[in-house]
Amino acid sequence: MNFKKESLDFLKDLKENNDRDWFAEHKSIFTEAQNNAKELYATIREKLEEHDEIEKFKLFRIYRDVRFSKDKTPYKPHFAGSFSRKGAHLRGGYYLRIRPGESFLAGGFWEPNKEDLFRIRKEFELDDSEIRDILNDKKFKKYFDGKLEGDELKTAPKGFDKEHPSIDLIRKKAFVAIRNFSDEEVLSDNFIEEVNNSYIALRPYFDFMSDVLTTNLNGESIL
Repeated sequence: MNFKKESLDFLKDLKENNDRDWFAEHKSIFTEAQNNAKELYATIREKLEEHDEIEKFKLFRIYRDVRFSKDKTPYKPHFAGSFSRKGAHLRGGYYLRIRPGESFLAGGFWEPNKEDLFRIRKEFELDDSEIRDILNDKKFKKYFDGKLEGDELKTAPKGFDKEHPSIDLIRKKAFVAIRNFSDEEVLSDNFIEEVNNSYIALRPYFDFMSDVLTTNLNGESIL
């Protein structure tokens, strides 16, 4: 199944007419687009479960919480969903957003807690050879340009040497792989396949990070 042009057009129109009156007048079109999105994400989950264990899926609501935001537009002109891996041993998660001109998928660790963040940094400080091999793998480079994205510190975190060879990784606060999609790619017949292939390419990274986050620096399980 495909993400329909009518669904993408609705999101484009919503971006240009982001108010409650317009939305109410086009509620039936929104419902059709939302159902299309639900079918798309359900199919992607089926594909994911052929090669990974997914505990839950969440399709984010289109309604924005504007209470503490300077942007008072009431709707998000996109569909977005996340897939959580199952159990304490399987770390990391998958994400997909469909937004006209700004669609992307992602996978990794967006806001790790301070314990996980410290453990990841210590691993890179001790030995970065395995993560470098993963980032330089041809499939990872094909889908994710061989890099991790996310916020990072301008200098070394406390307790780490700013001259360390792995400082480019150590100073990161998030460890996320991102692939962008054009509108044409989103509407193409092989979009789901491309999303799934991208998620497959993440698996060595997830396996490595799961091992790091479930062991201490001596390789002993902490679960």
